[in-house]
Amino acid sequence: MANSTKDPVLVVVQLTGGNDYLNTVIPYNNGLYQDYRPNIGIPQDTVIPIDDDLGFNPNLAPLKERFWDAGKMAVIHGVGFEGCNRSHFRSMDVWHTAEPDRMGTEGWLGRATRELDPKGENVLTAISFGPGLPRALALPGVPVASVMELERYGVMTGISPQAERDQALDVFARMYGPTIGSGYVMDYLSQTGSDILKGADILKTAPAGYSSTVEYANTPIAQSLKGVAQVHLANLGARVLYAEYGNFDTHANELASHEPLWQNLSAALVDFYDDLREHDASDNVAILLFTEFGRRARDNGTGTDHGTGGGAFLIGDPVKGGFYSEYPSIDEAKLLDGDLHFNYDFRGLYATVLERWMGLDAKPCIGGTFEQLDFL
Repeated sequence: MANSTKDPVLVVVQLTGGNDYLNTVIPYNNGLYQDYRPNIGIPQDTVIPIDDDLGFNPNLAPLKERFWDAGKMAVIHGVGFEGCNRSHFRSMDVWHTAEPDRMGTEGWLGRATRELDPKGENVLTAISFGPGLPRALALPGVPVASVMELERYGVMTGISPQAERDQALDVFARMYGPTIGSGYVMDYLSQTGSDILKGADILKTAPAGYSSTVEYANTPIAQSLKGVAQVHLANLGARVLYAEYGNFDTHANELASHEPLWQNLSAALVDFYDDLREHDASDNVAILLFTEFGRRARDNGTGTDHGTGGGAFLIGDPVKGGFYSEYPSIDEAKLLDGDLHFNYDFRGLYATVLERWMGLDAKPCIGGTFEQLDFL
């Protein structure tokens, strides 16, 4: 758990598209790796060795230096779920709802937000940075702010001059006031509109009060994490902060696309952490990186196709660094139809984060009891 004077905060970064785990955490001393990947294999002499078997992609060097070497980075091997059909849409649905056996409608983090704030007293308990609201945060009755650019976040910001916008906002507020009507649908619309207004009004104060010596890059993930830092440092009571990053769907030209993806992500995470450290605000933040699936063991000529088993990462001051779970075998006979086998249910990852970090009972959020690991 976090320092008793601070509430634990979870930052989730979704690596959209299916990150290639074999080219991220690399079995560099296994000859099969190069056999499977004659075109896109990472050269052995450029891999960052971690032990005699595994090493990091060279573009993770900033993460290795800042987090791994300090014991603040956990790498969880073989994360996935039974019956993965290699569909982006279905796999992401499963990760978002924690329901692999049916089409779920409630996001696991939406449920967690409800547990954190049962009465919905803080409309900023959960905030998403990026286009749209990820399904992981969606749950009727649970307010979640969805922000593209924090500095421009608000309602009807495209209306000018200010007097006309004020008039439009007044109409908007009266539309979503208590006189809107009765019944479940009308009550839901009323509450949603009120939450939007309230959240926008509070969030616009975060950039104004922010000051830092850290200069974030002008990349989407860096700017999202800058927004996360601004909100966290504003002490608005946000407990779950979500950002999406990608595209990791490297079917073609993988070496040219995978390299900058991890370069930009690594730099953004280091800047984010340095920003929090500068403000003595890193000790109650844990960062979860996940992706919907891994890639196939063999390359397709210039890239890799959809696979099953992948991996996840936990980063931050509260994290007990190291490798967790078992790296899936790449022996031909032990592959799952050409893919790495998953060997750790992703709901165990969620359970560990929810119970050991957020202080919640995981069962209402993920629908059961699953093996937890000791990375928190």
